[in-house]
Amino acid sequence: MSASPPRLRLTLVRSLAKRTARHRACVRGLGLRRLHHSVEVSATPENLGMIRAVGYLLHVEDLGHASE
Repeated sequence: MSASPPRLRLTLVRSLAKRTARHRACVRGLGLRRLHHSVEVSATPENLGMIRAVGYLLHVEDLGHASE
């Protein structure tokens, strides 16, 4: 039985205007589409790397482990 990674709620709180294409791609890769849009993602190394790159655009909440 494998433990599921913790969940994070991400909200886009700053505009993507005048941002690099790489940062816009990270935001889209996380599933965020527009300002004040929120999504829940798993805290995998791939997602954490994207969050670290564009953290200045996001509000991040820790939701803990997913219930089973």
